[in-house]
Amino acid sequence: MKITVLGTGLIGAQVARDLTAAGHDVAAHSRSTGVDLLTGAGLDDAVHGAEVVVDVTNSPTFDDASLEFFRSSVTHLLAAAAKAGASHVVALSIVGVDQVPDLPYYRAKTLQEDLIKAGPVPYSIVRATQFHEFVPTVLDLTTDGDVVRLPATPIQPIAAAEVAAAVAEVATGAPLRGTRDLGGPEVFALDELGRITVAATGDGRTVVTDDTAGLFAPVKGDVLTTGEGAHLATTRYRDWLRSR
Repeated sequence: MKITVLGTGLIGAQVARDLTAAGHDVAAHSRSTGVDLLTGAGLDDAVHGAEVVVDVTNSPTFDDASLEFFRSSVTHLLAAAAKAGASHVVALSIVGVDQVPDLPYYRAKTLQEDLIKAGPVPYSIVRATQFHEFVPTVLDLTTDGDVVRLPATPIQPIAAAEVAAAVAEVATGAPLRGTRDLGGPEVFALDELGRITVAATGDGRTVVTDDTAGLFAPVKGDVLTTGEGAHLATTRYRDWLRSR
């Protein structure tokens, strides 16, 4: 199967490796290969002949500008995929993304999903919970000196490798024409997850519970965790930390 993967970062690179290892004809593209979804430059050539197009690109910012990024990138992507005769578009999104309207980035990802659902190409959307790999960044964003402030938001962390494997699996199947939710095997309060992380890494910071702090402060309840019918990965967060 000929598959084009758009995005060569943490997830995209692993998706491309997984698909190649499974025997598929894979081309991975990003701005470094001359493909710019924001302008559409190089996109027609990148998806030419592809049966499946996988979109794991991301906005460079998490603010209101992310809305225009996804509006433009999805519009260009769908037009190019339809022109190429692709029969399946796969996109990576976030569990609960449509339940946090106060976050501009989540509104932008919801827009991405809506555009894909309304588009001309059969689609699959894989929604994942927060990556293990993202937790240290979350801590750094709310660090002041040796104190980290985090809300007690329920989080269900998952290893990026398992997200990539799920995206690759969906890409080689029939279009879902819907959404598949994917989460980690455990749920933590984010402040608890922060304490586990600093204890395991020995960096000396103290985690303080502050429900007004950081990116996840506007999140209400457990909307960022999976519900019934979700696919659950197996790598536990503490095991992932030990393996680093």
